[in-house]
Amino acid sequence: MELNNRLILGIESSCDDTAVAITRGFKVVASVINSQDVHEQFGGVVPEMASRSHIERMIPTLTEALKEAKVTLSEIDGIAFTQGPGLMGSLVVGTSFAKGLAMALNKPLVAVNHLHAHILSHFIQEEGMVAPVFPYLCLTVSGGHTQLVLVKSPMEMEILGKTIDDAAGEAFDKAGKMLGLPYPAGPVIDQLAEKGNPNRFTFSIPRIAALDFSFSGLKTSILYFLKKATSENPLFIETHLFDLCASIQEAINTALIQKLKEAQKATGLSCIAISGGVSANQGLRNKLNEWKTQDPTLSLHVTHKKYCTDNAAMIAVTGNFLFEMGSFATQKVAANARLPF
Repeated sequence: MELNNRLILGIESSCDDTAVAITRGFKVVASVINSQDVHEQFGGVVPEMASRSHIERMIPTLTEALKEAKVTLSEIDGIAFTQGPGLMGSLVVGTSFAKGLAMALNKPLVAVNHLHAHILSHFIQEEGMVAPVFPYLCLTVSGGHTQLVLVKSPMEMEILGKTIDDAAGEAFDKAGKMLGLPYPAGPVIDQLAEKGNPNRFTFSIPRIAALDFSFSGLKTSILYFLKKATSENPLFIETHLFDLCASIQEAINTALIQKLKEAQKATGLSCIAISGGVSANQGLRNKLNEWKTQDPTLSLHVTHKKYCTDNAAMIAVTGNFLFEMGSFATQKVAANARLPF
């Protein structure tokens, strides 16, 4: 799907990653992500520290992106930024920076919903990626969100189901904390799970009505299991770490795939996509490939791993869609931590 060759500058600051990207149409000509490792010692993101870090990193990140793209600010056609949802302080930094830049350069300003951008990340032109065909079903799974969305067009979407408590990414991180793993735990669990037996331990998967998700019960199941096991054997986690990671990952991914299959059956759509940070999980990708093998009629679309987690390329691409529609923001636009989807 081709739009144009306009240059869009994307700015992402919804959580703890300061990211700037430049796209020409759907092609990424620069993507720089400045991650904050200061939060690891706290086992989670500290909002105030995140926003202060964005202030320090925004200009150096922009400078690096312009250098990588070999363009100047005067060549940029529009500026897209994450308006929300996310951490308020972090969003304010990105929003203020984008507004100031747009005013100084007299460039159009485009406000982007972070979740909207994850869903449209499949349209980034990258080797090995094929854009889905509308309408399609998208499972968005990240540290803060888990949603099943019917994507009718770039701007017309319907939420079919969502988590009623923890997101899938939260389940990974909280389970990892119980196991004594570093934050964020999702990638670590994925790596360790490759050496374990996913059927060694069984954890309960809550059955929620309709197409909604729930992971709080799974978290509780893991907690009680580990308490009992370590009371009997203090070295239980250390001895069975690989199998624990594999079994926990199996439970979370099974819950995701079950609901995705239910949504696919309910909608009758054969075009399926997944996005968000958890979509980088190899265990989840393996389950999708197994499903594809069982049902060759399915058309599966998975975002390239470097665009699964928070990034500005997806903000720029979504901004280009909005630019095409003439959906511009004014200088009155404000960050919104609970921006509705």
